[in-house]
Amino acid sequence: MNSRNSSIPPSQDQNRPRARKSSAKRKAGGQPGRKGITLSTVDNPDQIDTLKLDRRTLPRGNWRVVGHECRQVIDLKIHRHVIEYRAQILKNEHGQRRVAEFPDGVTRPVQYGSTVKAHAVYLSMFQLLPYERIQSMFTDQYGIPLSAGSLVNFNRDACSRLAPFEGLAREWLTAEPLLHADETGLNVDGKRQWLHVLSAPKCTLFSLSPKRGTEAMNAMGVLPVYKRTLVHDHWKPYYTYACLHALCNAHHLRELTYAHEEDGQRWAKNMHTLLLELRDAVERAVVPCTQ
Repeated sequence: MNSRNSSIPPSQDQNRPRARKSSAKRKAGGQPGRKGITLSTVDNPDQIDTLKLDRRTLPRGNWRVVGHECRQVIDLKIHRHVIEYRAQILKNEHGQRRVAEFPDGVTRPVQYGSTVKAHAVYLSMFQLLPYERIQSMFTDQYGIPLSAGSLVNFNRDACSRLAPFEGLAREWLTAEPLLHADETGLNVDGKRQWLHVLSAPKCTLFSLSPKRGTEAMNAMGVLPVYKRTLVHDHWKPYYTYACLHALCNAHHLRELTYAHEEDGQRWAKNMHTLLLELRDAVERAVVPCTQ
């Protein structure tokens, strides 16, 4: 068994072959159907440098300005930005003191700003960079030292702030006409955990649990009340929910491959081909919306 004919991930395949490069001869540059990216000028540039002619180099004559030709260079400024708040202190003749209030959230003599925190969380959670590389980037490019503990705190703070979104995600997924469900194993601090996922085109909900079955699925708060169509891999706990069930064809293809190659079932090869032909026919029939 391997990743082609079972749920074994490709990383566990024995002596997995390297994918060969396509031998098709293509012309250099963008291929037909590719959506290119073209730079466009901006209406409000951050800086305007006016280039003037040295009139001493011009032939004799009455030269006057009739316009200008524009070219824009889109660049990036990477630098540290420090704001110092100076709270005014007033004192009266009786020795009483009053200090102006600092903005909300400014509680320490020196602290990280919200942009630093947001950028660090983006690199960690979306770009999936290790903590050491994020620390190196902030130190080298921005001149801002960051500890691993600070990065952990930034991520935890972002997680707590996303709690309202998590509740909305449950509501959205419950109302979706079609959901995809799956679970995959992973290690957390050397211990086996399960990452459960429920997804729709515009929303995905993840949940980490030491449990794989209905206990963890119920804790996500969606499937117990979901009544529409659920796509899954035929795992028995999914059938405990009172919704319509659709089976994942990606799993079917792997199982059909095993039945044909390992068990010699010729019908499995035909069914494998039929499913792929059905998929291609549907994709050809779907006209993308241009409005």
